[in-house]
Amino acid sequence: MSLTADTKTEKGLPGSTPDSWRSDYPFESKFLELEPNICMHYVDRGPTANPDNVGNDQTILCIHGNPTWSFYYRSIIANFSASHRVVAVDHIGCGLSDKPQNYQYTLAQHTANLVRLIDELDLKNITLVVHDWGGAIGLGASIERISRFRNLLVLNTAAFPPTYVPLRIAACRIPCLGSWAIRYANAFARAAISMAIDRLPRLSDNARRGLLAPYDTPRHRVAIDGFVRDIPMSKSHPTWKVLEQLEKNLPQLRNLSIRFVWGMRDWCFRPECMERMNAVWPNATRRELNDVGHYVMEEAPDEVLEELGYLLSDSK
Repeated sequence: MSLTADTKTEKGLPGSTPDSWRSDYPFESKFLELEPNICMHYVDRGPTANPDNVGNDQTILCIHGNPTWSFYYRSIIANFSASHRVVAVDHIGCGLSDKPQNYQYTLAQHTANLVRLIDELDLKNITLVVHDWGGAIGLGASIERISRFRNLLVLNTAAFPPTYVPLRIAACRIPCLGSWAIRYANAFARAAISMAIDRLPRLSDNARRGLLAPYDTPRHRVAIDGFVRDIPMSKSHPTWKVLEQLEKNLPQLRNLSIRFVWGMRDWCFRPECMERMNAVWPNATRRELNDVGHYVMEEAPDEVLEELGYLLSDSK
């Protein structure tokens, strides 16, 4: 069941109070009810977002990671929705989606939710844009519905069990203290707005406010903590097997047109992550951004938009 902002109240969400970041994110909210009282928020704009319209049948599907949300893809929505259908989702617990306190915040569940949205919206000819945890979620969904996908634009991410866990991330896994720091001190999301950039000395005020807006209370940071807890640090963790199977399935996507755009100064998803995926997809093109950190869309939107344009042009 798909709902619009008119049929779902955003009570309790920071987006219900106008703020300066809204000028960068002036998009209508839509919601998909996954189960009673649990709705996934998404943006759906463009000439084919309305099924009565006939035009460009290509869909750009943008999948965020942790601790961002669909706001991260605002430049793609703004620049391509005049000519293409652009869908940008918020995972459950993130952005303007519902934030249940007792939920399976796992890779398998997020992937299943995305597959559900793809089916409900009947998305076709998809160009997938992924970043961070969005890589494992989006690539997993594309394997489940491979006939619906045409292109991949891959920003700093991974799709295999981790070969390393940065100390800054591992510290957030310290029992009790890690969750307290993430949820009550906002240590993860707030730290990211400075630690995830390299080219820029500082994100704009609107960007900082927008990235943090949905995560204004400990309850609203439940999924941020959930994503960190879902990083498998041993083979006994259930998500290890999910990522292991995902990597085995990656060759199924090699016939799609694939482009990497990579922030080479990322201390989390380092260049070797791109190398490992590129070995599976040897025909992929690469654009290496030597002065860019993890938040590629914030530091290098022009380069990403250019590479996305190439993908869309090549697949006409």
